[in-house]
Amino acid sequence: MPHLDFTLLLHGQYRDWLLAGFLFSLQLTALTLVFALPLSLCIALLRLAPSRLAQSLGFAYVEGVRSVPLLVHMLFWYFGAPEALPDSIKAWVYSEQFPGSVEAAAALIALTLYTAAYMSEDIRSGLRAVPHRQLDAARALGFTFLAAMRLVILPQALRITVPPLISQTLNLWKNTSIATVIGAAELMYQAQRVETASFRGFETFAVVTGAYLSISLLITAFAQLYQWRYPVRVAQS
Repeated sequence: MPHLDFTLLLHGQYRDWLLAGFLFSLQLTALTLVFALPLSLCIALLRLAPSRLAQSLGFAYVEGVRSVPLLVHMLFWYFGAPEALPDSIKAWVYSEQFPGSVEAAAALIALTLYTAAYMSEDIRSGLRAVPHRQLDAARALGFTFLAAMRLVILPQALRITVPPLISQTLNLWKNTSIATVIGAAELMYQAQRVETASFRGFETFAVVTGAYLSISLLITAFAQLYQWRYPVRVAQS
C-alpha cells in the first residue's frame, strides 16, 4: 500500500496554491450570483410579460443557453468571442497588464449566462405559483405589469423561489470547476498544478474533494434550514 502524506499539501507553496484556488472559486461563485440573479429575474419577467415578442425573447434565451453544454459556453467566451473584437481592443485585453483577467472574465460571463437561464425558470415557476387573479386584481387597481409584479407577486413568490435558487447555487459552486479548461485559476486548476509538481495525486484530489464537499454541505444545510424556518405555504385562490 502506498504511503500517504498530506502534510506536504498543508504547508508552503502547495498550500498557497490550493488556498488561492479555493478562494477564487468562492469569489467566482459569489460574483456569478450577483450578476445572474437580476438577469434571471428579468428573463423570468420576459417569459411572463403580456407581449408575445417579450415572451419569445425570453423563451429563445432560456432554450438556447440550456441546450448548449457549459463547457462549450466556456470555450466560446474564451476563444471565440474575443476574436470578434477590434484588434486594438483585443491587444489591450490580452496585454500583460491584466494577467489571468481574460480567463476570469470568460468564466464569469459563461457561468452568469448559463446559471441565469436555469434560475429564470425557477423564478418563473415561483411567480406562476401565485394565483393569477392576484395579478388581475392589481392590474384592475391601476398597477402596471412591472409594478404589480414588484409589489404584489414577487414578495409572495420569494418564499417559493428561494429553495430552488439555493439548489442552483449548489450547482453553480460545482460548475466553477469547469473553468479549469480555459485556465482560470480556480480550485481544480490549482489542484492540477499541485499534482503535477508534487506527484501526490491521491492526496491532492482528496483535499480538493473535501473542499468541494464542505461548501456543498454548507449550502445544503442552509437550504434545509431555510425550508424549516420558512416552510412553503399552499397559495389560496
